[in-house]
Amino acid sequence: MRVLISGGSGLIGSALRRQLKAAGHAALMLVRREPRSPDEFRWDPATLTVDVTLLDDVDAVVNLSGASLARLPWTPGYRRAILQSRVQATRTLTDALGRATNPASVLLNASAVGFYGNRPGEQLTEASSAGTGFLPSVVANWEREAALAPEPTRVVMVRTGLVLARDGALRPLLPLTRLGLAGPLGTGRQHWAWISLHDEAAAIVHLLTSTLSGPVNLVGPTPATADDVIKGLADSLHRPYRLRVPAPLVELALQDAGKELLLADQQVTPTKLHDDGFRFAHETPAAAIEWMLAQR
Repeated sequence: MRVLISGGSGLIGSALRRQLKAAGHAALMLVRREPRSPDEFRWDPATLTVDVTLLDDVDAVVNLSGASLARLPWTPGYRRAILQSRVQATRTLTDALGRATNPASVLLNASAVGFYGNRPGEQLTEASSAGTGFLPSVVANWEREAALAPEPTRVVMVRTGLVLARDGALRPLLPLTRLGLAGPLGTGRQHWAWISLHDEAAAIVHLLTSTLSGPVNLVGPTPATADDVIKGLADSLHRPYRLRVPAPLVELALQDAGKELLLADQQVTPTKLHDDGFRFAHETPAAAIEWMLAQR
């Protein structure tokens, strides 16, 4: 397959390109700078600009573009950037698909489990309703833009959880843990929807040739709490796990980002992926962390 990727130089995009190439597919990239190789093509989502003929010449489009949620604090200006970067990138691609003569057969559009909000005591599947708050609102708008792709194109919204990778969800936790400063965030009992970087990319590759459409949860198969993840990291690094950070301190330091990223309780299940026959390489956070630490 010829797969056109936006956000292909990021954490997930880089892993996806490696897996696509290993499977014999061609990975093409949309870039905002001048192209440096024959497989790069310039676009400008801020002005909704992309070469429509590209969409006639590929089998699939994977849109991973969006301002990082890990950049803190979420000032009013950066909140606008979080929303606009996602909406503009998605609108640019769905509009181009609509104008293409022979549009790509599938659009895999990034999304997030932030859609569900804080839902303690619930098991969340793709059929669950949206939550309340900043992230649920962002994701709802994001997915609404993806759904505007033309009828022949199968649209999948990949609702990703915390990616357990050095440059993903574990980036701020690794140095603190190595220094022996790890401990529970809030109670530590809130569920975190997690996935390994390998399985995130592998699930996207799987979805390219699946018949699934609509939202699909890209999360690991074993429910885990924040304690399970952070203590698992501390255990793997043979470091202590005892310095609790109270929830009010997390909220004071990070405000909404702390409440919606770190303290939200989200027991999300990969129902559609499981029923579609996808098999995870890393079924527990501990396995994902061990794999991550073994990588260069």
